[in-house]
Amino acid sequence: MAEMQMTGHGNGPTSAHGFTTMANWAGAAVSMALLVGVGVWGYKLIMRDVSGVPVVRAAEGPMRVAPDNPGGSSAAHQGLAVNQIAGTGTSAPPPDQLTLAPRPLDLAQEDAPQPMLSARADRASDRDMNARLQLAEDSTAAPGSDSAIQSLADQIAADAAAKLNAGADGGGAALEVEEAAAAPRFPGSLTRSLRPRLRPQDLRAVSLAAVPVSQTVTELSPETIATGTPVVQLGAFDSAEIARAEWDRLSGRFSDFLEDKSRVVQKANSGGRTFYRLRAHGFVDINDARRLCAALQAGRAECIPVTTR
Repeated sequence: MAEMQMTGHGNGPTSAHGFTTMANWAGAAVSMALLVGVGVWGYKLIMRDVSGVPVVRAAEGPMRVAPDNPGGSSAAHQGLAVNQIAGTGTSAPPPDQLTLAPRPLDLAQEDAPQPMLSARADRASDRDMNARLQLAEDSTAAPGSDSAIQSLADQIAADAAAKLNAGADGGGAALEVEEAAAAPRFPGSLTRSLRPRLRPQDLRAVSLAAVPVSQTVTELSPETIATGTPVVQLGAFDSAEIARAEWDRLSGRFSDFLEDKSRVVQKANSGGRTFYRLRAHGFVDINDARRLCAALQAGRAECIPVTTR
């Protein structure tokens, strides 16, 4: 009996068929897993409670953080002797140095209320007007000479006597006619306007020129004034003579304010230039100097309250 010989060509179809079967089963498993996953996801999506309260995750870390300085900032007025008595029951030892509180400051002119500014301006203008009227009265009352006044009085008396004599010699008839013509037709009515009397032509004009009033001005040397003394500066000028002339002019305008003040002319240098400061001395404190400057500035005069250094 002849033997049949087997070759390798017979095993080929069997191995290819096995690989295809395994690939099919693997694809089926993946498809089934995908279908199951999609089904589960859809079920959860449908069955989810839409009206449920969402859950918010809490923030990490503590809810409250203590401040870096739990005691807070230091309060004012600590360390006073009165607080020492209330806290410990005993008084503190006396300090080595005592410092007084500064004087209260007044409002500046631009910060003051409007009625106060107008009242200051009215008072300053009234004082200025009173000073001018007083100066005019003094100038009018001051005679040029006794002989001029006596001659003027003689002329007036002689003219009045001549008119009286002429009226007596002219007869009373003309006077009666004039009075009858001037009599009003109705009682209480005015028939003729009054006319002013004519000025006599032979009267000589009396000079009413202002007589210069001699005022004693006290001038202080800047070296004699202590440091920290309140003064007011009225300007800076090129020479001491100009500064003194400006003082005389201001004394004429503001005699009520500067009559009890002393003049100070101080020489100073700045930027290679020499000038002279005009100042007024004689104030109780810096507030008194500010009040004078407010009155002078209301009269359109320059004034700055300062303290000597």
